[in-house]
Amino acid sequence: MSTPAEYFEEMYQGRSDPWHLQERWYEERKYALTLASLPRPRFRRVFEPACSVGQLTRLLAQRCDELVAADRIESAVATARRHTADLSHVEVTRLTVPQEWPDGTFDLIVFSELLYYFDERRLDDLLSRAIDSLDAGGTLVTVHWNHPVQEHLYTGAQLAERLAREPGLLLGVDHTEEDFVLQTFSRVLPGEAPPLSPAGFEGLL
Repeated sequence: MSTPAEYFEEMYQGRSDPWHLQERWYEERKYALTLASLPRPRFRRVFEPACSVGQLTRLLAQRCDELVAADRIESAVATARRHTADLSHVEVTRLTVPQEWPDGTFDLIVFSELLYYFDERRLDDLLSRAIDSLDAGGTLVTVHWNHPVQEHLYTGAQLAERLAREPGLLLGVDHTEEDFVLQTFSRVLPGEAPPLSPAGFEGLL
């Protein structure tokens, strides 16, 4: 990550939820749209880096068999662990991506309010690491604030332009609002057919 750890440590100092993720209707609505964008009702294994206090983590946990959530700030990890203590299939760990990464593969990776903290080189490394650990046909979700912020190197729209150039990713959902951009992608291997749409998965086509 290009943004210094001290920035996040200062944000969390004396505050368990510095972005008020557990209070704002804006966040509640955004999380609902994120969950609604997922192309399958349930997933095998999910990775959520930058999980913060675990608000989205709890919602993702309802849709999967196993979930690995991570954050680079220890106080955020501690809060997320408390918030998910009753969920035995959720593991919350301290990781600094992309140099630290969980073992195994995933059929869902969620980048929520994360990618704009990486410069171009580190963003390339992060996306490469994510795609390599994504199952064939697996889903990558990205959702990011779309207004300029001093600490952000990109807006949500700029990240969408960058993701459009990433080989091996097929765009599924493309939801753009004034405030945020939400996209889902499928990993498609060379020579393989793209995964079924939600309607196709349900046998409606």
